[in-house]
Formats: sequence, structure tokens, C-alpha cells
Amino acid sequence: MATMTPYLTVASALSGLNVLLLAALVAVWWRNYREFRTPLTLGLLTFAAVLLVENLVAIGFFFSSSMLYAATPASQMTVLVMRALQFVALAALTYVSMQ
Repeated sequence: MATMTPYLTVASALSGLNVLLLAALVAVWWRNYREFRTPLTLGLLTFAAVLLVENLVAIGFFFSSSMLYAATPASQMTVLVMRALQFVALAALTYVSMQ
């Protein structure tokens, strides 16, 4: 198992939070799709499911492989920033979807 840097530790935690938000979105959009059967809802459901899988795979790589992310602090900070931006976007989307 690779040693996690502080940047990658925070990035993996953000991926875990993203998984929770995406699970909530999948639940809401699945319920809506069963009720309305619209292509837009199916598209949203597919979007959330794909991002959910992506975040689960990323968590696996965070804990199992240092080869996925370069060893430079700048590249690890970039991974952290991208995970943080995804979290902000998903938090906003989850908030409006729950309304």
C-alpha cells in the first residue's frame, strides 16, 4: 500500500463525500425517473451513476496505487483542487435537487 500525502488524504476524503452526495442524487433521481419516465431524469441518473463509479474507482486508487498520481506536490494539489471543485458542484446540485 502506498503512503498517502496530506493532499491525497484530503482528496480521498472529498471523494468519499462525493460518493455520499452522488448516492443521494441517485436515490432522488431514481425515484423521479420511476414516477415521470422522462429522458432528462434518465440522463441525470446516468450522469450521477457514472460519477459515482468514477469516485469509487478513484478512492481505490488513492489507497492502493501511488502510480496513478505523480509524486510532485503540484500534481497532488491539482488532484485535491479538482476533487474540491467536484464536491462544490455536487453539493450545489444535491441542494437544489432536494428542494
